[in-house]
Amino acid sequence: MNTADLGLPVDVPSTALFTDHYELTMLQAALQAGSADRRSVFEVFTRRLPEGRRYGVVAGTGRVLDAVENFRFDADVLGFLRERRVVDPQTLDWLAEYRFDGDIWGYPEGEVYFPGSPIMRVEGSFAECVLLETVILSILNHDSAVAAAASRMSSAADGRGLIEMGARRTHELAAVAASRAAYIGGFTTTSDLAACFRYGIPTVGTSAHAFTLVHDNERDAFRAQVESLGRGTTLLVDTYDVTEAVRLAVEIAGPELGAVRIDSGDLLLVAHRVRQQLDELGATHTKIVVTSDLDEYAIASLRAAPVDAYGVGTQLVTGSGHPTCSMVYKLVARAESADPQAPLQPVAKKSLGGKTSIGGRKWAARRVDEHGVAEAEVVGTGAVPDGLADRQLLVQLVKGGQVLTREPLDVVRDRHAAVRAGLPLSATQLSRGEPVIPTVYV
Repeated sequence: MNTADLGLPVDVPSTALFTDHYELTMLQAALQAGSADRRSVFEVFTRRLPEGRRYGVVAGTGRVLDAVENFRFDADVLGFLRERRVVDPQTLDWLAEYRFDGDIWGYPEGEVYFPGSPIMRVEGSFAECVLLETVILSILNHDSAVAAAASRMSSAADGRGLIEMGARRTHELAAVAASRAAYIGGFTTTSDLAACFRYGIPTVGTSAHAFTLVHDNERDAFRAQVESLGRGTTLLVDTYDVTEAVRLAVEIAGPELGAVRIDSGDLLLVAHRVRQQLDELGATHTKIVVTSDLDEYAIASLRAAPVDAYGVGTQLVTGSGHPTCSMVYKLVARAESADPQAPLQPVAKKSLGGKTSIGGRKWAARRVDEHGVAEAEVVGTGAVPDGLADRQLLVQLVKGGQVLTREPLDVVRDRHAAVRAGLPLSATQLSRGEPVIPTVYV
């Protein structure tokens, strides 16, 4: 059973109000001016990566497709807009019939991107496309930020397990989206049951310090947990004295103890001491899980420690210091009239301060060297060069308003791992630097 088809309380019945006021006032003015039906092309891109990042990760595409399908102005929404006098009656009538009937192209979810990459292209009438700006950006900016942080943490973990546990550090619905994005970026499990219910992401969890504290002593707490959850459980050993807790844990659970979790202190030092103690007690297969305000730098610093898995919360769900990707949604081409046959004309904002953009409906391809390693992100508006025809990045996601395909998360996750492996080795460096490959315009 696909849990994403169940229709869950973490969803909303309509995404139509996940937008900014001025999207609707622009619509009203365009309808009055006769420009609403002009064929238009909008593109999502970012002008720069967050400082120090070598690549970005496309995440949230599947959620965008859901949002576009659910972008409907039902009676309650229309009543709200009418009561607040956001738009006039004629515009309300138009909104009542709104369905996105255009086309959407985009980088496959899990792909990487660079400054200027046209990661999503929305085509249709000006009216139907402009309304989607805010909801598309809110999803892609959030999910891609979390996925990029997750990808960096996954690289730093070097194959060790990663547990997403940030639900208590963000909005309850954002937590579900963050868990999904983290899974794409390389995390293996989540603590958030809603994320499992909605997306099928595996969940894990055993106990917190409160469980130990509610018992009269640590022995009683450990015995209760082992009797309830089995010897393969994970026991939290830093409530009082770590050394004594590890001794008690192995005494009660035996060498079959699944794992111990360390949530405080000098994690590098404590992990070494705990590993030595576990081995001396015969619990050679018991794993060590560490938590406590980890980020990619802390994970990298623990690479030499005998740690089997990391639990990450705050830094993950906030994008590890970069909670947004600064993506924008810009009109890059539009027809001269409402005539369906009118040719598209490139348009672009002219501005100082680094906010200029390049007009025209774009394609993108990734050029690789003789070893198959990426060496440039090539973006153009004309014909695609023969040598890049089979390296194009954008795929059609929506045609005539109909979603063409929805990919399982494991497919997206595997894609990201493969794409990241095809970047230069310096992509995984945590030191500050420029994008790992340049963006070339042709």
